[in-house]
Amino acid sequence: MLPRDIDATRVGEFAVRAERLGFDELWVVEDLGFRGGIAQAAVVLALTERIRVGIGILPAGARNAAFAAMELATLAQLFPGRVDAGIGHGMPDWMRSVGAWPDRPLRALEDHVTTLRTLLGGGALDAGVRLDATSVPTEPPPLLLGVRGPKSLALSGRIADGTVLAEPVTPEYARAAIEQIAASDHRLVAYNVGVVGADAGAALAAARPALAAFGEPDWAPHIAPMPFAAEFAALRARCGDGAEFARAMPDEWVRQLALAGTVPEVRARIDSLAAAGVHSSVFIPVGDPVAALESLATVLE
Repeated sequence: MLPRDIDATRVGEFAVRAERLGFDELWVVEDLGFRGGIAQAAVVLALTERIRVGIGILPAGARNAAFAAMELATLAQLFPGRVDAGIGHGMPDWMRSVGAWPDRPLRALEDHVTTLRTLLGGGALDAGVRLDATSVPTEPPPLLLGVRGPKSLALSGRIADGTVLAEPVTPEYARAAIEQIAASDHRLVAYNVGVVGADAGAALAAARPALAAFGEPDWAPHIAPMPFAAEFAALRARCGDGAEFARAMPDEWVRQLALAGTVPEVRARIDSLAAAGVHSSVFIPVGDPVAALESLATVLE
């Protein structure tokens, strides 16, 4: 994952290094107040030759679907077979702050994705709007929903090519999500905090601060399938803030909620995610992002 707050002068360095080190995919982030997903994806694609670029994620309420289709079609034509488009509700607080949270979020997301698929496939909307024949991509980009919660996951299973699961993604959470998605031939992308090093204890310590937000209510579905879910909630209730919670978390929880440890340990964890149905494990780098790429690449086979 290209960190949302990476210095702009290092975006190119990060992308080129990721490709040279052998990573299969690079995911860019669109978060309110940071950088746009389409713009970042275009830059990364232009600076690389092979690596697949995922956009994670574009909030449906922030974009008119016809104009979003033009943007995605342009990327797909310029860089065929290298673009994955993640679409989601967006964070409710962020979307409300800019007046873009719909009255019926689930319906709005479904309408947005259905419209995108129609236009990218060369079809026309009821109003006659369509992409010009010269703008329809030969290979439309796959559309993945970046969502959580049973209704949204079920929607992803019905209308999307795949699902992007935000961190933390454990094998237990992946299996629970797949059950709710209830679709065959559906790609699953999983984000996780990643730290790899020769010293397992040091790797866990480095990953720990990045887990501070996981005790918030939005992350409850991720923790619910875990055997320590009740203890997790109790500890968070006793802690004054996320930072205190992250410091108090047992090492074993950190091992299960992040891809952190030695090369064999992290490889085994990635294998367990794959066995649970995850197709793409995405590392969220910790610390200096370019330096982190070097250590994360040691797990590549």
